[in-house]
Amino acid sequence: MRIAFYAPMKPPTSPRPSGERFMARLLISALKYAGHDVLLASKLRSWNAKGENQAQKRIESRASASINRLKKRFLSEPVGKRPDAWFTYHLYYKASDLIGPEISKALGIPYNVAEASHAPKRAKGEWASGHEAAEAAIRHADHIISLNPTDTPCVQPLLKQNAAITHLKPFLDASNLFKAANQSARNRDILVRKLDLDPTVPILVTVAMMRDGDKFASYRNLADALERLKQTPWQLVIVGDGPKRKSVEDLFANFNKKITRFLGKKASREIADILSSADLFLWPAVNEAYGMAILEAQAAGRPVIAANSGGVGQLIRDGSTGILTEKGNIQDFADAIKSLLSDPNRRLAMGEAAKNTVEKDHTLEEASKIIDFILVESNKGYSK
Repeated sequence: MRIAFYAPMKPPTSPRPSGERFMARLLISALKYAGHDVLLASKLRSWNAKGENQAQKRIESRASASINRLKKRFLSEPVGKRPDAWFTYHLYYKASDLIGPEISKALGIPYNVAEASHAPKRAKGEWASGHEAAEAAIRHADHIISLNPTDTPCVQPLLKQNAAITHLKPFLDASNLFKAANQSARNRDILVRKLDLDPTVPILVTVAMMRDGDKFASYRNLADALERLKQTPWQLVIVGDGPKRKSVEDLFANFNKKITRFLGKKASREIADILSSADLFLWPAVNEAYGMAILEAQAAGRPVIAANSGGVGQLIRDGSTGILTEKGNIQDFADAIKSLLSDPNRRLAMGEAAKNTVEKDHTLEEASKIIDFILVESNKGYSK
């Protein structure tokens, strides 16, 4: 099928790396892996950060122009060359899909959404119009693909008759990560020499953007937890960059510089090697939707300690592939770190179980099968 793809919060062509862009590109890869022809229908960003009325009006005006252009373009094409289905990634009150529903109606094709959320408390106030548009899009959807199960209770009641919602476990193209896991000893030796680390001391690692809000709060919680473990030997490697880098570095200023290393932004292949070199991946996951870095660490064969926030619990099998701690409980997080630092055999067993779980449940190949089935099913009620 020919799929019209749209990501209203951030287009997959954006030059700025983020989890949003990463997931949009993964979904496109999954669609292509299943044999579909993917067309990026629009690059319009409908994100309204502060809910400003004038900003929303500008977005709506641009969306209207995009709708007119796309209608003219698609309807002028032979029926067999038009899109067979519309696929939107991530819509909510700050970034609603103003284009997809209208084009799907005009072309008579199914409208599918991956990761939709509905927040009733936003029905009034600065984001009311964005909330209304997001709700309208959800009500129009033929199929919702849920990546975060916590979204389902609010989304499910909005679905029209015969529409469906399917939970899709977060996934990734793990080929480089699996390869790195199989070369972990070699990668560790390289990292130890490069950073002048102590080969006898466990290496902790985290990978995350450095920006204000929940990411910075997570870094703060991590620093607070490690502050309680100053008598326990460990070394921390941090991969990531962003506008709050200086502030993040300041959070760790009280630690010896020999045990905290900031590596900045790294390419995905380098990240895979770094993850596989570590003994343990840490992330406090403040208000995390699910956390792709957590999945990457597990694919690299590393156990993960994370707070049980949002959809993080669907990625970590508590006590088997890692440890889930109470959300916001710094002492609980610190205790979990200490318990695994003192038990290398348990770390190794968890890391192996983590890799096996990703291989079984979270691969690009598995996700492509599920998405393909959804598209075929949603298309049955339509004919060009």
